[in-house]
Amino acid sequence: MPLISIVVGLTAGLVVWAMLEQIQSRQVNKIFGQELEAQLELRARESLIRFDRYLSSYAATTRLLANYQRLSEYLEPLFWSRETTDPPVLYKEFRPHWLPDFFERDALSPPSHVLLTDVEGRVRELYQAGERPVPERLAVQVPSNLLDTREVRTVIDRLGEQLYLIVSDSVIDAGGYDMGHLVVLVPVDDDFLAASQRGVDVGRAAVALVDGDDQRIVASLDTLSLPPGTTLDRWHALYVITSQTLPEYEGADSNLLFATFVSQAAVEKMSRHVSIFERRQRGIAAAVFIIVFTAVIYLVSSRLNKVLKRMTRFSQRALGIAEPGFDYHGGNQLVLLEEWIQHFSQLVLAARDEMNRRHQAEMRESEALKAAMMEASLDAIVTLDHAGHVIEFNPAAERLLGHRRQHALGLVFVRDCLPETAREGFSALLERSRRPDAGPQGRGELRALRADGEEVPVEISIAPIVLESERFYTLYIHDITERKQAEQEIKGLARFASESPNPILRVTATGLLVYANNASRPLLTAWAAQPGDLLPEPWRAEVAQTLAGAEQRECELEVAGQLFSLLFAPIADLGYVNIYARDITAVRRAEQESRQHQAELVHVCRLSTMGEVATGMAHELNQPLAAIVNYASGCTRRLQGGAGETEALIGAMGQITAQAQRASEIIRRLRALVGKQPPIRAQADLNHLVREVCSFVEFETRRLDLAIALALAPEPIPVRVDLVQVEQVLLNLVRNALDALEEVDAFTRHLSIRTWQEGEEARVAIRDSGPGIAPERIEGLFDAFVTTKESGMGMGLAISQTIIENHEGRIWAESMPGRGSTFFIALPLAAAEAEETAQQPSQVGNSNAS
Repeated sequence: MPLISIVVGLTAGLVVWAMLEQIQSRQVNKIFGQELEAQLELRARESLIRFDRYLSSYAATTRLLANYQRLSEYLEPLFWSRETTDPPVLYKEFRPHWLPDFFERDALSPPSHVLLTDVEGRVRELYQAGERPVPERLAVQVPSNLLDTREVRTVIDRLGEQLYLIVSDSVIDAGGYDMGHLVVLVPVDDDFLAASQRGVDVGRAAVALVDGDDQRIVASLDTLSLPPGTTLDRWHALYVITSQTLPEYEGADSNLLFATFVSQAAVEKMSRHVSIFERRQRGIAAAVFIIVFTAVIYLVSSRLNKVLKRMTRFSQRALGIAEPGFDYHGGNQLVLLEEWIQHFSQLVLAARDEMNRRHQAEMRESEALKAAMMEASLDAIVTLDHAGHVIEFNPAAERLLGHRRQHALGLVFVRDCLPETAREGFSALLERSRRPDAGPQGRGELRALRADGEEVPVEISIAPIVLESERFYTLYIHDITERKQAEQEIKGLARFASESPNPILRVTATGLLVYANNASRPLLTAWAAQPGDLLPEPWRAEVAQTLAGAEQRECELEVAGQLFSLLFAPIADLGYVNIYARDITAVRRAEQESRQHQAELVHVCRLSTMGEVATGMAHELNQPLAAIVNYASGCTRRLQGGAGETEALIGAMGQITAQAQRASEIIRRLRALVGKQPPIRAQADLNHLVREVCSFVEFETRRLDLAIALALAPEPIPVRVDLVQVEQVLLNLVRNALDALEEVDAFTRHLSIRTWQEGEEARVAIRDSGPGIAPERIEGLFDAFVTTKESGMGMGLAISQTIIENHEGRIWAESMPGRGSTFFIALPLAAAEAEETAQQPSQVGNSNAS
């Protein structure tokens, strides 16, 4: 019987182990498969979300570049003719000033090419970041399917042998008019995919873009492990592959899929660990069960066998028959058997509890990994149950929504985290995520409600998760406050024209007024026109001339005492003219007052100069007067003595007339130089002006025992100037030179004046051999109130500079201390006039010299 009990125990143990093998293995494999499938699906969706968000960052950066102020200002004066066949402007060695490096600031892979096209897609300007040339398909013309005038266009397509991300957006000039498109090309390679999946362990999960037609890998995160060009069939034995479409980036010729690769070895390793653990637990339980059950059966059967033998012997001795009976010996054998069975059951339960405990520990490790991922996420992640209650809330969600996790769990998300205006939109997104044909997730922009009542704009992606018969929803929430602020700034720039304090108008080629901002009301009142009306005839002609000449034109208009400067800017390719006006009433008034003050100051300085030369002029005037007196006295004496001959008297009278004319000419020049009169410009000979000035200082040169060396051009040098003002400048410079010569010895004194033509300029050089000017005083020599004379005001050179600059000329000085100074004057040559006008100054100069 003990042998039978051992066989029965082994048989019972094997049967129990076989039952546990079937039941527990099936249940554990089912749970593990469901958890593995959910983890793979979640990992694939997270990879696609990161990739999609990375592409959205390129779209946002491209829109920011297309609306960048420098680009708008750069496009404002540009005109791209449709007939031109010139190649695009290429920026290869440097970045154009209208293209800031926003991609590096946003931690994005830099583009290889940036194209600037016109409205028809023709490439006008091209920035090339490296040595790789622009793809031939886009070198001259960008296809229309890659452009969109209403929104940012994002396409992933193959150009030649390389896969590119093509992002385009329309660009406008500073006036708000569509000039074309900004197209950004970014190579999609392993670096691009690595940047889109930043922070992801390649060994655990890799991603790739797959051609949906032939199932070939186009680009992968790890080109060594997943080389491009291979088919997916080759990798099914090594990886668990999840393929997803890219519905948001349709429009390309290539049918691309986003694939996530999880190593089959890692999955099998995890499955093998779970299977080994589960079998180990079942083996331990079965071994314990077999040993205990066999021992119990053996002991019970052994005990019962002894009892039965005793009963048999007792029956045989007492009754002579076999009569059953029990010998307790202090206890019932059946009770002992029951206790052994209970003990065995407790061992089985303990083994099952141990297996459950270890399985729960593995589940906790998986939950800890999931929690770490949620903790490290930069975006808010919220998990809802089928009723919409919050069951998970990561730290990013706490920062965004303002709820602590312990308080957020159990909240109704729609009621407590969304304003009423956003609830209907969220329900639509939730319904979209439930449809299998809507893609991997529902996505949209909504406004979230913080705990303090503040509303913030967010972008929400909804990923449904189905576990057995229950459905959950994971919400990925991204704060787009900064992006909305950037869009608002772009809209504000678009309203720049209407908010401008200066009038801005737009007129068609026919003179039709199509736009006028609020500041244009004075002009509209003067023209008696409103947007939609025709301008008055003279202004329509001005618009037509501007478009015909294709150049900017300026004119002035006085309206009710206000003076406006109108700038007509043609936009020839679009057939309209922009009119930019500004009120210049105060500017003109200030200019008039400045001219009056300047004329008065010039006159004062001229009087001061004439005061200094008064002695010389008086001496020069005294000579002809003394000659007149002498000739008149001689004639009188001859007439009184009766010795006067007619020819002698006529000669004396002629001398009196000549000397009187000389005195009259001296007085005329003095009055012309001193008199206060409005500036009048006339054509004159520069050589004649120099001779006139030299005649004013004859007395002072004789006093210094000095002769001015004149080196005048042999031909007349025509200039159109105010004679009095230019003579004042020359006189001031000559007198300064004479003053400087008084400080040196008489035998070293030298003063020369030279005139010549150089290009389109007439030039004068006045050189003296005085002590010179210190180098530190040269720079401020023409500043007001700077003088070295004890009685000087320091205004002579400052006024001289003002007069020359008003004549569109230049004045400067060169000096070598101890060797003298040279002052130069450059004036524009006058246009050729009638011969009489050109000769008149020379004739006057010759008469004066005589």
